[in-house]
Amino acid sequence: MNDAKLTRQLETWFRANARDLPWRLEARDPYHALVSECMLQQTQVSRVLEKYQPFIDRFPTVQSLAQAPEEEVLALWAGLGYYRRARMLHACAQAIVEHHNSVVPDDVKQLESLPGIGRYTAGAIASMVFHQREPIVDGNVTRVLLRLHNKSVPQAEKETIKWAWQRATELVIVADKPNVLNEAMMELGATCCTPKNIRCDQCPLRSHCQALEAGTTESIPLPKPRAKQKRMYCSTIISTQDESVLLEQRPSSGMWANMFQAPTIERDDHHPTPAEIGEVLSIDHQQLTELGRFTHITTHRIVEFVVYGAIGVQSTPSRAYRTLEALDQVAISNAQRKAMALAGIL
Repeated sequence: MNDAKLTRQLETWFRANARDLPWRLEARDPYHALVSECMLQQTQVSRVLEKYQPFIDRFPTVQSLAQAPEEEVLALWAGLGYYRRARMLHACAQAIVEHHNSVVPDDVKQLESLPGIGRYTAGAIASMVFHQREPIVDGNVTRVLLRLHNKSVPQAEKETIKWAWQRATELVIVADKPNVLNEAMMELGATCCTPKNIRCDQCPLRSHCQALEAGTTESIPLPKPRAKQKRMYCSTIISTQDESVLLEQRPSSGMWANMFQAPTIERDDHHPTPAEIGEVLSIDHQQLTELGRFTHITTHRIVEFVVYGAIGVQSTPSRAYRTLEALDQVAISNAQRKAMALAGIL
């Protein structure tokens, strides 16, 4: 396999076929690149496209993000999931302001020392913003490399990841433009060398691909064992009064940490009964009206929701009514938005 020829072909293909994305600019802003890379982790581009520009409009500089309340950052992140990323991006901005004079560093080691910045994000910023010969490896890049070399192994194994980083390093060293190569590798995995419905006929590297030659493309990489999902049961109570809805804040750790929700009772074994709900909320359980049920699935959990409507639930030090108009400024999970939609709120 001729690495220099491969990288030139891939770079040429990318210049002609790259998707027009708002963070792909000729001269990239390091802070904007940091935001886009954090958003794109484990999230589809289509969803990031909805959230990226409003986030940048509200927090146009690293200083503005660092100074913002966490609640506001989470509210702008709502819909992207994996909210720990938003918290870490917020902490990262604060560290850049405090320790780097509000300037995103260009050194990989300094980037990796920032909160929430791992090897991939550090390499992405160093190469795509500062044009350094730093490799990047994500799921798309690993899949492309495994198929190129017809390696039928699980993608997430430690040895596979180690090999992928080594191979990506070899390629970026001989690339004409390391920033273009790295984006091209990711783009190829996202648009042609996809997990399913592979478009080998559109791939610029098909003459190099050993899996295509062997007819093993669709079986590479080997599937990873499915994570066992824990089942949870949630009863959510939507109480409204005077164009406001009752909300409480979740604990600072665990699932949906620090986010706001309608009062919700969680169990591992079964849904709480209306009588139990009435006792917790200090209301007559006959005031409850079931509005609907739905299942919310995450990587690690299957959450069964029952949603009730109620009138006259009292505020407490931990629960307060917020106006419906202000809900866009409050960090609310997708699951809770589904619950509120059943009540006709969102």
